[in-house]
Amino acid sequence: MLQIPIPRHRRLPVGERTLIMGIINATPDSFYAGSRRAAEGAAVAAARQMIGEGADILDIGGESTRPGSDPVPLARELERVLPIISAIREFSDIPISVDTRKAELARKAFASGADIINDVSALRDDPDMAALAAETGMPVVLMHMQGTPKSMQLDPYYKDPVAEVREQLLEFAGTAERAGINRDRIILDPGIGFGKRHSDNLVLLRHVPQLVATGYPVLVGASRKGFIGRVLGNDRPRPPEGRLAGSLAVHAYAALSGAHIVRVHDVADTVDVMRMLDAIRHAEGASSG
Repeated sequence: MLQIPIPRHRRLPVGERTLIMGIINATPDSFYAGSRRAAEGAAVAAARQMIGEGADILDIGGESTRPGSDPVPLARELERVLPIISAIREFSDIPISVDTRKAELARKAFASGADIINDVSALRDDPDMAALAAETGMPVVLMHMQGTPKSMQLDPYYKDPVAEVREQLLEFAGTAERAGINRDRIILDPGIGFGKRHSDNLVLLRHVPQLVATGYPVLVGASRKGFIGRVLGNDRPRPPEGRLAGSLAVHAYAALSGAHIVRVHDVADTVDVMRMLDAIRHAEGASSG
């Protein structure tokens, strides 16, 4: 079982079971309207609920990175995120991940009690981010993305999505290690839905074991994303509100394929699925064969 060191002398155990990261979008424009918690009170209430439902990590972000989205100014992102982290720390020590591409926000989030940096740019957008992670000891989630949130779905293309994404993720990890981030603090995310075609997402999910074989913990975040709507839709894709069952199927498949963390909107339902999977995998007794 892997142990990811996190700040304040704690460790995040990964490998014995798939950990559940609950999404808190402190934004007015994230792609799934049901996840938007622009008001501090609503975000903190969502955090309490997710903790009660069994979340292992909370991921808090103040900038939507949906396809076509524009960057959010630092000041606005700070206003959205920091009060929520501080409020959660008043009643819980649950590991908190900050979903940001800005080192200054990550630094202030760390001071407010955040533990993990979830960077969709894999430390590439802000030249200070890697040094900050090394200095604070915050683990980093390095996500693969072709292009930027604004442009990533305009014309993504891969000859071999699994090999190319795996190779680039290993390059990102190597860069992070050379910047002083310990290997045991690096988590890889294939970036489902980020600069990927419909078929790319499905192929990457099918081959999660190739990412797990790198030896780094793997995070999969596919909750309610567009490719699920395309698979489940008939004449037209289902909207995000109709993608829960598909999301649960995807994250169950990822867990059975060895993914260490799944990032989800629906914590209670995902906890139930993972608990059932664990019960089956760990069942003992004579077979009837």
